[in-house]
Amino acid sequence: MAATPSSAGEPIAGRHRVAIIGGGSGGISVAARLRRAGISDITVVEPSDTHWYQPLWTLVGGGQAPLSASRRPEASVMPDGVRWIRQHAVAVDPDARTVTLSGGDSLTYEYLVMAPGLQLDWSGVPGLAEAVGHDRVSSNYASEYAPRTWELIKNLRSGTAIFTHPAGPLKCGGAPQKIAYLAADYWRKQKVLDRIRVILVIPDPAMFKVPEWTRTLEKVAARYGIEVRLQSEMTAVDGDRREVTITDHASGVKETISYGLLHAVPPQSAPDWVKASPLADPASPFGFVAADKYTLQHPQHPNVFSVGDVANVPTSKTGAAVRKQAPVVVANLLAVMNGRTPAHRYDGYTSCPLVTARDKMLLAEFDYDLKPKPSFPVINTFKERRDMWVFKRYVLPPVYWHGMLTGRL
Repeated sequence: MAATPSSAGEPIAGRHRVAIIGGGSGGISVAARLRRAGISDITVVEPSDTHWYQPLWTLVGGGQAPLSASRRPEASVMPDGVRWIRQHAVAVDPDARTVTLSGGDSLTYEYLVMAPGLQLDWSGVPGLAEAVGHDRVSSNYASEYAPRTWELIKNLRSGTAIFTHPAGPLKCGGAPQKIAYLAADYWRKQKVLDRIRVILVIPDPAMFKVPEWTRTLEKVAARYGIEVRLQSEMTAVDGDRREVTITDHASGVKETISYGLLHAVPPQSAPDWVKASPLADPASPFGFVAADKYTLQHPQHPNVFSVGDVANVPTSKTGAAVRKQAPVVVANLLAVMNGRTPAHRYDGYTSCPLVTARDKMLLAEFDYDLKPKPSFPVINTFKERRDMWVFKRYVLPPVYWHGMLTGRL
């Protein structure tokens, strides 16, 4: 794979048959599959020169993987024959079929795939934007902070460690609690866990949306002595005082707690320009793109599809979901190109590898109906397993780089 990006000053002339907004896992997977199907004149709009395998950041924050293992040059994953425009998309007009770019140009498309991902709203919690990266506050949700998480975990020998989960949709919904288990297991092995108060803040009424895995996670939290605050949320941070405000949404009670370590996950939403676009779903308070949950086609604009985190579909936003969505988007886009009605369906499959210790993991796989959808029926994925941890650390990354991004898996 190789690509040469267009420079910011280069005119973007002519009509592009397929424009893909976003060069992350969804955009690249769709581009690769379209090329394999023989489609030419594909343009990917992606400003970054780095492609990240973000699922590894939990293990980076837990001291189990180097950050470099999650990074590749964007040019190395761009499919051959795909034009890469290295600019930001800043607006879309689906009636005129144009996308406005940060360099001031516009491109015209016949078909559009929306895959810009989501944005981290650090300012969504008062004080968080100022504190993160400082004042013993970190977050595995950003590459620049994940290594810091491990430094904070290693250096904490007593005090209070708080791990938060925001309300609303977010990518990899299990990640906010996975790092709590990795940290607690490390402290247990260092024989300091009994001197550390560990608090896990979860906005939902249960630890996980699927009961089969909730029961196991409750036992995991109890094993480490973690205080689980359900229906609660971080609502303010004072980095100078090293204090966080936790609001219990069930009772309305607010509590201010001093911390020695705060792993904070920010609220998340669609990029601002997507929220302001005609493609945004008016039913989504977070501005995600409207999409039929089965075909991933826009309900008002049949030449527009969405894939990945930006799609307003009722399932967890994970890389595993993208892996199942990409072939559906491509098959249905090809159908539309050939004057047919989209017939391929996405069943809401998603997967959350729940790391519960430094050598154990649960693999939670389920669909729109929250029914388990195991990829390995002969394996009990409701039980913590070392082979599942090995699968996450050493098998899934090469599957991502060499299978999913190339359109083979």
